[in-house]
Amino acid sequence: MITDIHVEAARIQQAIEAHLGVEGDLIFDFEQNAGQVKLNLITINRRHRQSFLFRTEIGINKLDALQKMLQYAKTYKDQENPYTIQWRVNGEKELQTSYFRAKDMYDALDKLYYNRDMHSITVYSVVLSPMA
Repeated sequence: MITDIHVEAARIQQAIEAHLGVEGDLIFDFEQNAGQVKLNLITINRRHRQSFLFRTEIGINKLDALQKMLQYAKTYKDQENPYTIQWRVNGEKELQTSYFRAKDMYDALDKLYYNRDMHSITVYSVVLSPMA
């Protein structure tokens, strides 16, 4: 039986959304580079409408990258540490709090700063949170 690649990709994307407990707040950003596919999974925070990097995976094709992302979504809480970052968009008054899973605080900051000018926000604290 031949599987439609788009149908299979949509099925895996829905499974990722289900494992993460979000619907419609994820962007699956694919890039083709040197015979590989890079998948940046980006989350959108509903409260303050900012986007952050959740994870990057590299695959031999789109389905391979999605499968790797799904595997990560199933196990990421066991693999990475929870970080809480307090920050503010420059020019705004409200302090924001965002939560990340990352291997270290630098990885958490990379996820916060993903695809934005580092001078557009001010970070006030990065805290390794207790394991839940």
